[in-house]
Amino acid sequence: MAEISSSVVGEAKEASKLLSRPAEEFVNDEKIEMLWAMKAYHHAEIYYNILQSVDTSSLKLTKMDDDIYQHFMSEFADFKLDIIDVDSLKSDGVKSRWREFCNAYEGVIDDFNFATLLRLDSRGGYDEENSIMSTRIQFFAIEIARNRHGLNSSIRTAACDKRNTD
Repeated sequence: MAEISSSVVGEAKEASKLLSRPAEEFVNDEKIEMLWAMKAYHHAEIYYNILQSVDTSSLKLTKMDDDIYQHFMSEFADFKLDIIDVDSLKSDGVKSRWREFCNAYEGVIDDFNFATLLRLDSRGGYDEENSIMSTRIQFFAIEIARNRHGLNSSIRTAACDKRNTD
């Protein structure tokens, strides 16, 4: 059993090293894409556990939450936070605005452009219908705003209700 776990740990370390390399070094490779997807899913799983456990109104995701929030709200004041319309992230008309927003965090936020899962409906969890890939900085901007607007509080409430009935 120890051999298996040390092997898994070794693979995880190797995958982590590989995924920290610049994206330009890679061609489309199913193995790499699967590693990215696994890393994004792991991040989503951790974040959702946090949402279920803490009061999100005071949750800090980065050291720069205030700056990210102000920048996001000034650039995307009309962004619908509760249920995201995919076009508000991916349509041709908004891509350049998002690119400029995201690039402002290059060298400022670690892994600012890493693929990250984002929930479309703030009341739901991560599943195939309620998740979309975004950049890490888009995730931070939207989730910081959702937390400050109280849109993620229902996740903790539902988790507490479930624990009390079990």
